[in-house]
Amino acid sequence: MTMRASSLSPSTGNQRGVAIISALLVVALSAILVSGMLWRQEVQIRRIENQRLLAQANWISRSALDWTRLILRSEADTSPTVTYLGGVWGVPIAKTRLSDFLGQIGEVRAEQGAQTYLSGSIEDAQAKFNLRNLVSTPAPGVLTINAEQIASFQRLLALLGLNGSLAKTTALQIRAGLAQSATRFQTQSTTTASTPQSVMTQIAQGGGTGGGNFTDDPGLKDADSNAPVAPLQAITVDSLLDVPGFTPEAVERLRPFVTVLPTTTAVNMNTAPAEVIAAVVQGMNLSQAQAFVARRETVFFHDVGNVQLALNGAGVQAVSIDPNLLDVTTRYFLIHGRIEHERAQVDRTTLIYRDPTTHTTRIVYVRDQN
Repeated sequence: MTMRASSLSPSTGNQRGVAIISALLVVALSAILVSGMLWRQEVQIRRIENQRLLAQANWISRSALDWTRLILRSEADTSPTVTYLGGVWGVPIAKTRLSDFLGQIGEVRAEQGAQTYLSGSIEDAQAKFNLRNLVSTPAPGVLTINAEQIASFQRLLALLGLNGSLAKTTALQIRAGLAQSATRFQTQSTTTASTPQSVMTQIAQGGGTGGGNFTDDPGLKDADSNAPVAPLQAITVDSLLDVPGFTPEAVERLRPFVTVLPTTTAVNMNTAPAEVIAAVVQGMNLSQAQAFVARRETVFFHDVGNVQLALNGAGVQAVSIDPNLLDVTTRYFLIHGRIEHERAQVDRTTLIYRDPTTHTTRIVYVRDQN
């Protein structure tokens, strides 16, 4: 009997070892499955939290935008005919805790916005050269290139050390993009009202205005007029990268001085930098523009007449100012805002249009920065 028991003990030991190993494998597999389920659950919870924080940051950004629009409307109510850098709208908001910004009192309410910060600024979009001005619409559906604006853009390119011939190429590219857009039917009331019907008919038939600033051929043939694919409509300064001849470095050099707005606009002489002023005022050099800006820092211009006197004081010969090209008020503003709400961040740029008559504001577009 003793010999039989001893002969069976190794087999029994092996079975027990296999059973233990199997049990350990089952436990390990169960642990892996459970940890995987917990990890996926944690990821899902984290994703939901991020979506919640981002949604809250977007609502905070929307509230800040509404408050900014109220500032623009209030500023227009007090100074309806002038927009200058010393206005309330021109004061940027440094990084500020939301609870401090709202003036919340008490430990409980203060904790609600303790990890939320906002900052931003308002930029006068008409302080820059509007590339949309390169193409005019004297009649609905008729797109003509503005030779005077091309000359201004050429001067701006030359001041920045860029090739001036790119101005004509840019105008043709913008016109080709607008040809497929509904905005080609927008016209300026001043232009339409002052243009005789016979001239309008001539333009519609493809003729020029006979001595005006509009021309379909400013010295550069439009070789792509019959191209099967029309270029995209220019909506930002980055659209210049689609224009042959522009490099990323050239676009970055131009960015502080040019913009693309939905309609043609005048340059605000109260806010424009010296480079833009020297470009849009014929016969003015950069040093004279800098003297003009230095004089503007002491007192802003109340009307176009003040601008005329300041130009003469800066040494510019007597020029007639067209209110459609040079003005002292603004309709388009760019609002730059940044919201930091715990882990969520929202960097947003919004173009606002302010009606010059009712002073109401409308959102033209909203773009989030990458």
